[in-house]
Amino acid sequence: MGPVLRAALLAGLFACSVALAQPLADKGRYLAAAADCVACHTAENGRPFAGGRPFQTPFGTLYSTNITPDKKTGIGNFSLGDFRATMHRGKGPHGNLYPAMPYTSYYLVRDDDIEALYRYFMQLPPVENRPPANRLVFPANLRFGLGFWNWLYFDPDRPLPDGKGRSAQWRRGNYLVNALGHCGECHTPRNFAQAMQFDRRFAGNVLEGWDAVDIRPQSLRRQGWDREQLRQLLTSGSSERGTLFGEMFRVMQHSLRHLSDEDIDAVITFLLDESEALPGKRGDVRQATDRYGGGRADYVAYCAGCHGRAGAGITLAFAPGMDDNAAIRALNPHNAIAVILRGLPAQRLDRTRARAGMPSFHRELDDARIAELVNFMRGAWGSGGAGVTAEDVARIRHRLDKEGYLGSNHGN
Repeated sequence: MGPVLRAALLAGLFACSVALAQPLADKGRYLAAAADCVACHTAENGRPFAGGRPFQTPFGTLYSTNITPDKKTGIGNFSLGDFRATMHRGKGPHGNLYPAMPYTSYYLVRDDDIEALYRYFMQLPPVENRPPANRLVFPANLRFGLGFWNWLYFDPDRPLPDGKGRSAQWRRGNYLVNALGHCGECHTPRNFAQAMQFDRRFAGNVLEGWDAVDIRPQSLRRQGWDREQLRQLLTSGSSERGTLFGEMFRVMQHSLRHLSDEDIDAVITFLLDESEALPGKRGDVRQATDRYGGGRADYVAYCAGCHGRAGAGITLAFAPGMDDNAAIRALNPHNAIAVILRGLPAQRLDRTRARAGMPSFHRELDDARIAELVNFMRGAWGSGGAGVTAEDVARIRHRLDKEGYLGSNHGN
């Protein structure tokens, strides 16, 4: 075979290989959105996927890695096998990964989807960026100890929740929520070693000062969520039942709103578990006013200007109503308390959709007044629950202050 013919043959094979790989890369782009990779692997004002975003843990600060195909600082030297080991077993070139990288959920991602993700990342523009070194306390800074952690808490043979007899839509939602979306990583309580408590999957967990709420079907139904309200929330960040903020707003912004209608339907079907709506227990404004007069007065003084004297709000884009708000109706009052203490930043989804911020009231209102205010709102528009005490507020205030979330509006 002559050199010209050999070159032509090699060029043809290369072009064929590129053509075959592109559909996989296109699929990988969608899967990367479903897995919300950009939110964790992009620092504030940084290049997408170049790493460097800090994560505060009880053991110190971790920084996300560069997952662009840069050969010096990224994953440019990874083979498909290396990438699969990282996703499925938390094994990197330099040893075990910290489970802040959610391989404890990604091990459930199918091999064909792993390959599609790999092809997508490998065709991204390489970015040379070396994230800061992790700042962890002893012994968490000893990476070899993660092998022992994995032995104790990581079971790569644990299957997806049983989908036997379920609809194809439910099973797709199961895969999206538990594997690609790794929702349990935030919404599942963790033990002292920060391992997920799988016997309480999706029961809620305090993360970055917010309650990553209980998203089990009974809890969602108890708060009055239905399919249409969840669809609106997951694709726009706002609904009459509640709004997203903090990390969950970023999940919607970078991941959920980019899913197909069919996949959003599947997620909702899994979350609601095809269950029936529960009869709602409504509050009573008059009784709440009689019982919590001081809370009513503070509501009128501090909240009614935006949320309305009757709790109906102004518009979703400006201030949501309290009369159907999930945070007010939730059994756990953490977020109702935390949002008063720390406020919320303004949020913009795109050029035509934005939401006003909310100021912090941790200096204006003491623990007793915040407890009275929350009790009034829960009594007026919520579904009851144990009364909030000043001690409850003090405990949340102390934790938020210790973690640096009280100040010049650290709502996000």
